Amino acid sequence: MSEDRLTFKEMCAKFDVTPRTLRYYEYIELLNPEKEGRSRFYTPREVARMTLILRGRRFGFSLEELRQWLLIYDEKGTDAQNRAWVDLADRQLKALREQQEELVESITDLQKLRDDVASGLS
Repeated sequence: MSEDRLTFKEMCAKFDVTPRTLRYYEYIELLNPEKEGRSRFYTPREVARMTLILRGRRFGFSLEELRQWLLIYDEKGTDAQNRAWVDLADRQLKALREQQEELVESITDLQKLRDDVASGLS
């Protein structure tokens, strides 16, 4: 085994994900580990992809959006992937800003209701 490959267990530990999650990401073709018998080994490429997947999830992208975005690199290269990333990011930033506005409004409303109720307590 090469020293730059991670085992299934090491990959789970490195990214703090469950075995089920890792198997699912493989099933939906986000990851493609090397297989030797029943063992799976994750190369630096798969580690980089996992880093991007988890970062994308943190930003609110769906797994399908991430799968399509990663596929662009394989089919069309870095420039096309970066252009797609800018489009995805613009769309997600708009959605997050809308959520932020809704949260501010909800917090304001809840605070007012809480204060109204609290002022009526004896």
